[in-house]
Amino acid sequence: MVNQMITDDIEALFDVLPPRIRERLRAMPDGDQLIEIVMDLGRLPEARFPNREVVLSDHEITHDDLEYVVSRIGEFGGDNRAGIERTLHRISAIRNRRGDIVGLTCRVGRAVFGTIDIIRDIVESGKSILLLGRPGVGKTTMLRETARVLAEKKRVVIVDTSNEIGGDGDIPHPAIGRARRMQVPRPELQHEVMIEAVENHMPEVIVIDEIGRELEALAARTIAERGVQLVGTAHGNTLDNLLMNPTLSDLLGGIQSVTLSDEEARRRGTQKSVLERKAPPTFDIVIEIQDRDTLVIHHDVARAVDAMLRGYPVNSEVRRRDESRPSGYVSEEVAVEPGEMLRRAGGLRGRPTLNERTPTRGRSNNGGQSLAESPSAIQPTAPVRSTMRVYPYGISQNRLKQAAKALNLPLLIVTDLGEADMLMTLRSYYRKRPQIISDAERRGLPVYVLRSNTVAQMEQALADIFGLAAEVDPYTRAMEEARLAIEKIQSGQATSVELSPQSAYIRRQQHELARQANLISRSLGKEPRRRVRIYANKTL
Repeated sequence: MVNQMITDDIEALFDVLPPRIRERLRAMPDGDQLIEIVMDLGRLPEARFPNREVVLSDHEITHDDLEYVVSRIGEFGGDNRAGIERTLHRISAIRNRRGDIVGLTCRVGRAVFGTIDIIRDIVESGKSILLLGRPGVGKTTMLRETARVLAEKKRVVIVDTSNEIGGDGDIPHPAIGRARRMQVPRPELQHEVMIEAVENHMPEVIVIDEIGRELEALAARTIAERGVQLVGTAHGNTLDNLLMNPTLSDLLGGIQSVTLSDEEARRRGTQKSVLERKAPPTFDIVIEIQDRDTLVIHHDVARAVDAMLRGYPVNSEVRRRDESRPSGYVSEEVAVEPGEMLRRAGGLRGRPTLNERTPTRGRSNNGGQSLAESPSAIQPTAPVRSTMRVYPYGISQNRLKQAAKALNLPLLIVTDLGEADMLMTLRSYYRKRPQIISDAERRGLPVYVLRSNTVAQMEQALADIFGLAAEVDPYTRAMEEARLAIEKIQSGQATSVELSPQSAYIRRQQHELARQANLISRSLGKEPRRRVRIYANKTL
């Protein structure tokens, strides 16, 4: 379906501009692409188009020019916005410290019909929808069209704080159809008007533009709990940065820190203190508007937020306009990674995405032999490069990911045993035979057992699994170095030997080896160059 763009009487906007600016704009051949006119005191006026800016006059803007415009438009509200009656044009003011207007931004308002064809099935589903996207991407335009379409069959009330949805004046613009419009006297009172709309006018749908304050988020939750469908926009580009916004995170259920039990922490492979969703989300569906033709849709906000807080990829739908298709769009499923900001806040782990599952079940180790102790226990017949789905039990997911990244291997960490190609655990857990390991063996899943929860052990295991060329285990190499140093001191060839820098875990093992040999050892230096020096007893 081809979108039909209706430009609101642009002549009405031109008529409020100073004559020299008005005539220049009328002479432009691409006036239908005009976005806004900028008039700043003491500067040249500019017209902004999608890909360029044009100077409209050789004369700088004066106080008289600004007063010419202000005297021909409506009154400015508390948000420094005004309009032209029965149009969607918006004029925003910049003021100095005394409150005098020193700049104007005259934005062209357009009603575009057909913008929601790509999500019409979602709009008519009756679920609450939150639209996200950068300024100017088309959130309000889509919101206005949504109100018009829903008003054909339902009772719709628009809470119009800045008159951007229904236009300026007491009579709303025809673009909102049969929807009713409630204006807001001051922006800080928007939450009160939202509640008033529900209590006084019995709407089936409430449409809200720019939810930006905590009280508005709480009012939206109150409305949703009363069974009213919500359609709104909020400040934020993506789901994860909205989740990290302390003011608006309640729209997605909010987040809180909780302490897990030891067993649950081992099952997840995380620290004991983690972030969890606090309450059900206010909105059922979140739509990220990337551009006017591309949308990312999170159909289940609760599940998406839970996945993000645990560091898992979020399965979402991407829709792109394609007028050659009967539906008007092409759809694909993608796995979206949690944002870096969210990972830093919650100590989360990023994971590789996967478009399709490729099972790799060519090996079995149901006897639970340790890879570190018996490298020859598994002899792959051919190198494997298909994505391996690993269920980690009692081992660090972060270290496992680090090991896979170091070896450049396609590894996906899963939390459902039914989706796993293998289970990886520690020897101490395998000996206890917990239920999850018994279930894996009963299903015929390979169970790989590590001697220690270290990156080196995981790298060796993954190298064996994927058929990589065998490398010397760093742990084995470090312990061999310590043994040779002990032999050198015991034979009298040296009174002390300094070992190469190692991790804290390996240094502890080297100290233990020296103690067993009745020698003394000390750690020297600072990370990452901290190392062990072994002494003969008589040297101290």
